[in-house]
Amino acid sequence: MRERASGILMHISSLPGTYGIGDFGKEAYNFVDFLVKAKQKYWQILPLGITSYGDSPYSSFSAFAGNPYFIDLDELIEAGYLSIDKVQNTDLGLCNTSIDYAKLYYNKMALLREAYNNSKEILSDKLEKFYEEERAWLRDFALFMAIKESFNSISWLEWPMEYRYYNSDAVHNFESKNKDTMNFWVFTQYFFFKQWECLKHYANEKGIKIIGDLPIYVAEDSVDAWSNPKIFNLDHNLMPITIAGCPPDKFTETGQLWGNPIYDWSYLESTGYSWWIERIRHSFRLFDTLRIDHFRGFDAYWEVKYGDKTAQYGRWVKGPGIKLFNRIKEELGELDIIAEDLGFYTESVGELIRQTGFPNMKILQFAFESEEDSQFLPHNYDKNCVTYIGTHDNQPVMEWLEKASKDARDYAVKYLRLNEEEGYNWGFVKGIWSSTAYLAIAQMQDFLGTGEETRMNEPSTIGKNWKWRIDKANLTDELAEKIADITITYGR
Repeated sequence: MRERASGILMHISSLPGTYGIGDFGKEAYNFVDFLVKAKQKYWQILPLGITSYGDSPYSSFSAFAGNPYFIDLDELIEAGYLSIDKVQNTDLGLCNTSIDYAKLYYNKMALLREAYNNSKEILSDKLEKFYEEERAWLRDFALFMAIKESFNSISWLEWPMEYRYYNSDAVHNFESKNKDTMNFWVFTQYFFFKQWECLKHYANEKGIKIIGDLPIYVAEDSVDAWSNPKIFNLDHNLMPITIAGCPPDKFTETGQLWGNPIYDWSYLESTGYSWWIERIRHSFRLFDTLRIDHFRGFDAYWEVKYGDKTAQYGRWVKGPGIKLFNRIKEELGELDIIAEDLGFYTESVGELIRQTGFPNMKILQFAFESEEDSQFLPHNYDKNCVTYIGTHDNQPVMEWLEKASKDARDYAVKYLRLNEEEGYNWGFVKGIWSSTAYLAIAQMQDFLGTGEETRMNEPSTIGKNWKWRIDKANLTDELAEKIADITITYGR
């Protein structure tokens, strides 16, 4: 039986700090202490992968590598690999409540290269040991990033043909001549994993579990597609035949065109789903609980012809279903997985959730947008679910209240007994904290009562997302005590 609990959703990037983006430094440890004061048991974050074009954590160059932006520079300064003056004189973004990814791309990465050059002789044995331990994924990643760098960071699908074939003579020759460039990428992963494992250990010691996030798909421009083309639906020139998305709905008239390559599930089945098993195994090294994004895609997924400009002319295709999860269970045992089953819902999706036994998700914002007795209303929850006011893809609740229809807003006010004196956002928090769901999670923005300016992501848009950071001044003892009081009241 799962323990009744609650937690806060805030990505690493949103932590406060002085180096342009939230990282694994002291403010991450301070946030764990805040969670403890607030009587929380979970910290939920977004994917930790190295981000690509658009800066989305759901689009990564690797399903296994971590994001170098999260490396704490203070540790590199203390070790003597960087000078404090050099770091302080580097422009990593002048606003402490928003992220300038272009400056991180050029300037933080330049600092990490300098730290590598200053430390590579000192760390050579440690880097070599780390490389050998992680070789199964790290060799391909370091090689992919080094080749990408040599071609001015263009997609691997635009590389000369001899480099697009992973086992070609050109690739092997490149590897033998570019060890130092590859070792820089090994260096970034060494510090990423070293620092993350220290932070996770600290959180676990304090009674905080980490909920991580696993995107179902990988990016088209990724080492996974380049080094494992057989597991994707690619043609003889290694170009995608079909790509992922979701069909038109009330939010998007032409659907969402995600662009990720589609898996060749029959080939994956012939391998015993070995790639997926290693991906899940790796995830549970990083996290205590794993939320799998777009879980309904394992039942059936929407595929679109490569080259289509919208997702509206796609089709539903049957996914691997319970066979995949039976194999994962055989290999890895019982795992603490949350199934993100939002989107176009069918009986077969529900049946797959029941077969796995995984808890699914309920979004309180969705409960008031229908005249029907919605499954998202707390009185319809069973215990085996995780409830949210909204996720990173939703509006902060104060923005939702401002923009919702009058009927939806009035329904929410009546159902949750909202009042202005307490703050409408706190009524939503109480709505999910008091529910029967074994786990209740709210975005940090919804505890702060902030609006549109703090939204993390608006699906199907690019350029304005993933930038929000919390002002350190907002993480007060008073706020922690208020969250703790509600948590104790509702037995979480």
